[in-house]
Amino acid sequence: MGRHRPRAALTALVSLALLAAACGSDDAESATAGTVDEGLQSGIEEELQGTATTAGAAAEFTSMEQWEALWAEERAAIVERITSNGWGKSADGTTLTGPEGYEVDLTACPAGWSDTEGLTDTTIKVGHTAPLSGTLADIGNYMHLFNALLAHYNGEGGFPDSTGKVRQAELLIRDDAYDPARTIPLVDELIDSEKVFAVGTVGTPNQVRVFGKLNDRCVPHPAISGHNSVGDPVGHPWTTSSSISYTSEALLIGQFIEERLDSEFGGDAKVAVLYFSNDFGTAFHEGFRSFLASSPRSADMEYVTEVVEPAAVTMTDPMTTLAAEQPDVFIAAIAGAACSQVVTEAAQNGMNEQVPYRILDSSCKASVRPAELAGAADGWYAVGGGYREIAAPENDDDPWITFARQVLADQGIDYTSSAVFDAGFFYFWPWAQALLIAGELDGGLTRTNFNLAFRALDMTHPHLYPGVQFNMDGGKDAFFVEGSDITRWSEADQVWELITVVDVSGRTKTCRWDEAANACS
Repeated sequence: MGRHRPRAALTALVSLALLAAACGSDDAESATAGTVDEGLQSGIEEELQGTATTAGAAAEFTSMEQWEALWAEERAAIVERITSNGWGKSADGTTLTGPEGYEVDLTACPAGWSDTEGLTDTTIKVGHTAPLSGTLADIGNYMHLFNALLAHYNGEGGFPDSTGKVRQAELLIRDDAYDPARTIPLVDELIDSEKVFAVGTVGTPNQVRVFGKLNDRCVPHPAISGHNSVGDPVGHPWTTSSSISYTSEALLIGQFIEERLDSEFGGDAKVAVLYFSNDFGTAFHEGFRSFLASSPRSADMEYVTEVVEPAAVTMTDPMTTLAAEQPDVFIAAIAGAACSQVVTEAAQNGMNEQVPYRILDSSCKASVRPAELAGAADGWYAVGGGYREIAAPENDDDPWITFARQVLADQGIDYTSSAVFDAGFFYFWPWAQALLIAGELDGGLTRTNFNLAFRALDMTHPHLYPGVQFNMDGGKDAFFVEGSDITRWSEADQVWELITVVDVSGRTKTCRWDEAANACS
């Protein structure tokens, strides 16, 4: 197939970044049909075909008091919705119910299970695994941020509940180095020895290895993952999602390419993807293969990939191989330190000049600090997952960003020391809100009320761009976020320039995860 390399104008790129990160290793002709979520796909088409909308100022508020007042109203509305519908733990303690048919059989919980394990009259003990060492150690800064955020709420009086108790939150952190084999015994320690109230995990490979046990044990599990398996409110009702699903990202970028094959790529396009050889990468791969199988233009899209181990110390070989393919689009669907290496390699091997569209996925944007890459990131696009930037100068007067910086400073943390703080505030602000909501429900803070609070959460997230909604709806909608910002790094201005915001909230179907098949059934 012919090679075409039009250098599109900036406005033509708006939708591209739309989404970073579909991954696969086969070309279009060899792709096998998967299940394409037609509702989601139609929503993506509507967004991409519509007029791009650039979000304005992140918040209309001028003070944190205004934010706090809004959240208090939103929490009250959630409590009212739950109580007026009679949701919660049944009087006989056998069932937990929630929105849109959400239901959990509590009789399936193990003998001796306690709805208040990890709680005392004055404390809440939660556990979390994360990579504090290894090639993805920077992601471990999530934990420092989570600890700082809990310290703030503790300092403001803690977490009250309807029974009159007021508790301080205690965070137990365990380093798994992003190694699923290490995550398993660490989670065992947290639930068996430490007897924590809830467990969080970082990373898809880690999450899929432990969420079966956590659900069998009826332990709340807010997972940092966009894998399809976290969208299973029936088979895994105790595990909740965080970011946009990886499959949605794959469909978004696939749709972008298809719609611009003629106008931007001269009739055909080659897409090169570098992805991790784990569940994270596989989810992208299968999502893009499903898109190709459903596309009427699949023969016009050539898809080439290289796969890399998460623990790889260099990206030189796979990036050299992909550069030789002379693609029109390059996507980095990886995470951690590898992301910065990829940007540097592209500058050294000619891809920055030869490849019109170079895109970081949301996991990469959360890790990369482009200002430190000596100009190599100039012109790169990113799908940011909707997070605003704590270090961006244009946010200096924003009340939430000012607050977030101070939360870190109070614990001796420099907000410019890591790029992952943006994603961290996104992930952990809901924990605090769910603890507060659960405390207001009948019976006060319990595991069932905490889980129900997550499943009914519908609030204005302060760290998201306007236009990116944040909600979950019981058995119907299992993903908090189904949209993203699209940005482009300007080396001259030292800033990620916001191009547009796209959102398809409520369009992602839930998944009934089949662990044996490693897929939605």
